[in-house]
Amino acid sequence: MQRTGRISDNCYAGARAIWPICVGYFPLGLAFGVLAEKAGLSGVHIFFMSSLVFAGSGQFIAVSMIDAGASAIAVIMTTFMVNLRHLLMSSSLAVWYRGVSRGRLSWLACFIVDETFAVNTSRLKSGAWPVGAAITASFLAYAAWVGSTVLGGVFGRFIAPSAFGIDYAMIAMFICLLVFQLNGLLYVVAGLVAALAGTLAALWIPGNVFIVVGAVAGASVGLVLKRMALLSGSRARRKS
Repeated sequence: MQRTGRISDNCYAGARAIWPICVGYFPLGLAFGVLAEKAGLSGVHIFFMSSLVFAGSGQFIAVSMIDAGASAIAVIMTTFMVNLRHLLMSSSLAVWYRGVSRGRLSWLACFIVDETFAVNTSRLKSGAWPVGAAITASFLAYAAWVGSTVLGGVFGRFIAPSAFGIDYAMIAMFICLLVFQLNGLLYVVAGLVAALAGTLAALWIPGNVFIVVGAVAGASVGLVLKRMALLSGSRARRKS
């Protein structure tokens, strides 16, 4: 169980851990705001979308569907399916915080996306990471995302959609997050399985379900391999 920690220490630790992500969100949020503005969304629309959805990949997909004239139901269902992985991420983090109130866990879950999950998980693996620090880090990422997307929407009319390579910003961020997570052979295998399952699903299943398929396959294989490694280590200790 993780310790709670003082509020000031948690704020400092959370800000220190998340600031690179906040800086990375700036061009990414601008890119989304520009694309959303080109799709016909106003600054108010972008603010509410980023505040209520808070999911970069899901929002990029939603905007592309809106621009293509897709129905509201199709946009909502697609975004829901793409973001289902956040449920798994929140559940995974909750395991580290047994004994913490549901209210605090709910606040943390509200701000969990790929980037905040990666930062919090890496900190938890390194040692004590109070839930207050995790909430602070995740909320600051949320605030940076909402602010940068609104700025992109307001000033989007002055920026070309492909200017400065901003359309590649999200791909670059996901690649960096993946590299930082590869801390051993188990993680490499799980990543390869996720990539293979996602690619096969993309070839055979229409829509964006391949993201969920890849995430579930990679997480399942990683869990099985980790349990096998733990059992093997336990048997070896008994023999010795």
